[in-house]
Amino acid sequence: MLVIVAPGQGAQTPGFLEPWLEDPVFENRLHWLSAVAGLDLAHYGTKADAETIRDTAIAQPLLVAASMLSALALFPHPGDAFEKIGALAGHSVGELAAAVGAGVITGEQAMVLVRERGKAMAAASALTPTSMTAVLGGDRDEILAKLEQYGLTAANDNGPGQIVAAGTVEELAGLQADPPAKTRLIPLSVAGAFHTRHMEPAVQTLAGYARSITTHDPRTRLISNRDGQIVHDGRDVLRRLVQQVNAPVRWDLCMQTMADLQVTGILEMTPAGTLTGIARRALKGVETFALKAPDQLDDARAFVDKHGSPSEINASPTWRLLVAPMKGTFTRTEQVSREPGDTVEAGEVVAIVKSLRDEVEVRAPHGGSVVEWLVEEGDPVAPGQPLVRLHPSGVN
Repeated sequence: MLVIVAPGQGAQTPGFLEPWLEDPVFENRLHWLSAVAGLDLAHYGTKADAETIRDTAIAQPLLVAASMLSALALFPHPGDAFEKIGALAGHSVGELAAAVGAGVITGEQAMVLVRERGKAMAAASALTPTSMTAVLGGDRDEILAKLEQYGLTAANDNGPGQIVAAGTVEELAGLQADPPAKTRLIPLSVAGAFHTRHMEPAVQTLAGYARSITTHDPRTRLISNRDGQIVHDGRDVLRRLVQQVNAPVRWDLCMQTMADLQVTGILEMTPAGTLTGIARRALKGVETFALKAPDQLDDARAFVDKHGSPSEINASPTWRLLVAPMKGTFTRTEQVSREPGDTVEAGEVVAIVKSLRDEVEVRAPHGGSVVEWLVEEGDPVAPGQPLVRLHPSGVN
């Protein structure tokens, strides 16, 4: 199985788009996204220095545009991608690019959201001096206890040996003076405490824009930053994109879902390297490919062909399916057990998936009638596995 991932803030480097802009098609597409974002992305991706593209309001639109356009270069006929991609995920702001790849929102909608996201997060960062520090090594429980002691948030939990602490400059100074045992602390060159309570003003701003956005249900598995679950309701995806601004990124749980899916290949979009590096440490035996420049496209397509397989979700119209949010055991709800022909109301809980760590309700995002159950009571299910097929209300 192939998983495509999109990197988050911090992955950008000066001049990383230079080789891509030699392609006039890529250049024209970037100019279009620049018009939507109100930024000269070609300039920032080729000529601007590291300090300039560190600015949140610039970095975020630049990253999302780069991931989306490198994906279009990899898949010139986007519809073909769903015959190859088993799942999509994006780290922090990269989740916007992943949502576009899954067909939830358009590229233009993503650029408006990321434009306002970057500006709002930069404004929120200016209210209080905040920053982030990578905590490498050590014992996870000890690290989390130390962060709590100093009022810090584990803003990114990226897997074994890599947690990013975020908070005020004073709180981070306390941690620096009293680090957890057997850890190495690296202050990050970021302009704020992202994915913490300090970003609440940005959440409110984004929520206002999100009310005007229409969505579609994902056409392949979309792994959520928030909890590593597969999300198959477009409206829920949009809610999560808004709420993730002040919620920790659980990339460790995203990788656990990839492991549960038995992924064999992970391909990272431009500017690539960060997420494939994490995957090599955490997902032993999984092949990775970091797509950094257009001269790698032929090799990247060979990688896709080697690991790709059709999406189960795309095999049927998405409005007909409810899928498992995670790996676990399937059970019908005790209160209501719907049979073929029975009506399901919008928002109704129709099933539960249980694992050793969690129990998650599966709700019907739209009303409809049960056509058939695709699993039996007590069956083990994989993340994103179709559970039931519904005929939507009001459709003949």
